[in-house]
Amino acid sequence: MKLQQLLSYTRKAVDDYKMIFPGDKIAIGVSGGKDSLAMLYALKHLQQFYPHPFEVTAITVHLGYEEFCLDKIQDLCKTLEIPLHIVNTDIAKIIFEDRKEQSPCSLCAKMRKGALNQKAKEIGCNKVAYAHHKDDIIETMLLSLIYEGRFYAFSPVTYLDRMDLTVIRPMMYVSEADVIGFQNRYHLPVEKNPCSQDGFTRREYVKNLLRTLNLENPGVKNRMFTAILNGNIPGWPERRI
Repeated sequence: MKLQQLLSYTRKAVDDYKMIFPGDKIAIGVSGGKDSLAMLYALKHLQQFYPHPFEVTAITVHLGYEEFCLDKIQDLCKTLEIPLHIVNTDIAKIIFEDRKEQSPCSLCAKMRKGALNQKAKEIGCNKVAYAHHKDDIIETMLLSLIYEGRFYAFSPVTYLDRMDLTVIRPMMYVSEADVIGFQNRYHLPVEKNPCSQDGFTRREYVKNLLRTLNLENPGVKNRMFTAILNGNIPGWPERRI
């Protein structure tokens, strides 16, 4: 996928769900994975022509893994002229050594988001951008159906009243396959996730299930996404038609 296509998908999401307003200062959560690095490109280039002027800054929450190197992330942010703030934490130690969590993903995500949102507030941001793409949204819906018995997917725009922050998901129309194509075309400096649980989660199971379903029933993934968009899920804002 070329940058122009990425920008087209991103702008459509931003316009459809009114994600950006004049004067917004947006913190981009950067994990080092392909999704967040692609979002850096998308929002930085969108900033150059979008009718509503806005600022972007990057935040990386370091979980405390010694093998997680930030050099490539720092270099990319410098190239794109995006300020980068690093939040050093002991999240990995707390989860795996102190608490010895058997199912650590939920707690880890909660602590990471808490650290990210807190830093965003400290540096004066009013919005935080998460790099969830189309496949993430569909997988979340399937996880909710299978394990919770409800039809749910996280919203494109979510206001966090306790933090007075708004979470936006500008990558929601971008498929994971397109992100991979963008990564390969632009040689994104992806930093491998050092977590021992990576690839062995419920989400990974659902990801593989969705891949099988789509192979056996071509187009089912897009039909599921359409069902989500039209599903009147509680908490979702009205979509601009």
